[in-house]
Amino acid sequence: MSQMNFSDFEYAGKRKQTRRERFLAEMDQVVPWTGLLGLIEPFYPKAGGGRKPYPLETMLRIHLLQNGFSLSDPAMEEALYEITAKRQFGYMKVRSRGRMKKTAQLTTLFALSNLWMARKQLMGMGVLRA
Repeated sequence: MSQMNFSDFEYAGKRKQTRRERFLAEMDQVVPWTGLLGLIEPFYPKAGGGRKPYPLETMLRIHLLQNGFSLSDPAMEEALYEITAKRQFGYMKVRSRGRMKKTAQLTTLFALSNLWMARKQLMGMGVLRA
């Protein structure tokens, strides 16, 4: 993140690291980000003709957060606003201005994530071909 907001600044001065923060730090080290990004990138929507898509790495990180913490789409949206560690792990910058717009964008993000998972399942069952 380029500039810290007040909540990030307050969070940076915190001394104790929580279990959630340790888990996310370990996940950041263990997950083969470049390999996963390389596999997904050819299928990820490209910019042009509409709203600019979220960066692929942000989408992947949020998807893994959602699955790792067993959160529904609305619960993940709220977690990104309320929990600083998750927001920083997902590389999300949240401002109070435009929250409704961000909520709509996150809803779209999670809808695309669910479509991608359904497509992957159908391909695995042989119903769809690449």
